[in-house]
Amino acid sequence: MKEFKKIVHTIRRARTIAISGHVNPDGDSIGSLLALGLGLGSLGKKVYMLCQNKIPSNYRALPGIDGMVKTIDKRVDLAIAVDCSIIDLLDKNILIFKKAKSILEIDHHEFRRSFGDMQLIDCKASAVGELIYSILKKMNIKITQEIAENILTSIIVETNLFKLPNIRPFTFKICAELLKTGVNFPKLVNKVYGPKTREAMILSALCLLRAKFLKKGRIVWSTITKRDLDMVGARDYDTDAIASEINSMKGVEITVLFREKNRHILRVSLRSKGDISIGKIAQEYKGGGHSDIAGCYIPNDKKSISRILSSVEALLD
Repeated sequence: MKEFKKIVHTIRRARTIAISGHVNPDGDSIGSLLALGLGLGSLGKKVYMLCQNKIPSNYRALPGIDGMVKTIDKRVDLAIAVDCSIIDLLDKNILIFKKAKSILEIDHHEFRRSFGDMQLIDCKASAVGELIYSILKKMNIKITQEIAENILTSIIVETNLFKLPNIRPFTFKICAELLKTGVNFPKLVNKVYGPKTREAMILSALCLLRAKFLKKGRIVWSTITKRDLDMVGARDYDTDAIASEINSMKGVEITVLFREKNRHILRVSLRSKGDISIGKIAQEYKGGGHSDIAGCYIPNDKKSISRILSSVEALLD
């Protein structure tokens, strides 16, 4: 409670605020960023909403999206990171945070490494949107229909339309309150979970074709290269759902997807079912996430791939 009061006090005193989610943003990151940005902007503060990557097409109609900028060349009173388990996920905007007078982390990842002087962390929250809702309510900021739509986006994406085990009673309580603002929920769901692009479907097919199985089919792994993206005219965000899609396969308990960031670095997406915690593996490689959904970066070479796969196999020994 003392920390929460400090956070509210710091936000109220700040005149300039920068908010950033993680690179390769998903709905939780973007929805939380926009909801908080719109909320704090209503207090008359100068708010910079930062997103260095191209916004995935299914989020481009969210309220406030036009106010996003890639970066700024200013020193702010307060820099807020949403949905970032490690500072590396801020990528090109790390310097903005290091120059800020104060840094606040708002996150719900179980496996993380703190980097700010203040933290609002709740590993039991289904999405960062839940924490944004709580802080806006605590500050008596009116949650408009636009803010509600962004928080709902955060929640429905991070829970995969309420299918994942991270749901708690408070999640539905929040959603009930947000719907009272007049959000058209079916329209929002269709917008966020609309038809997949042709590029995304082709990449999914490529991954399945080259998928390899370990431990009698309990583990599946595959790769996506930059050449694959160029070949089908896709962007990195077209690959975001693939790991979870593959992990839904019958008999599969762990999925590992290696995505080529460049010639030297691979982005590793990890997924698991049941009580198998892959989050600790991501943490070993200076990544982060949850027990069932996590990620990290490794060198782009066969030795590093083999090491990750051996670590994953050890979870089933």
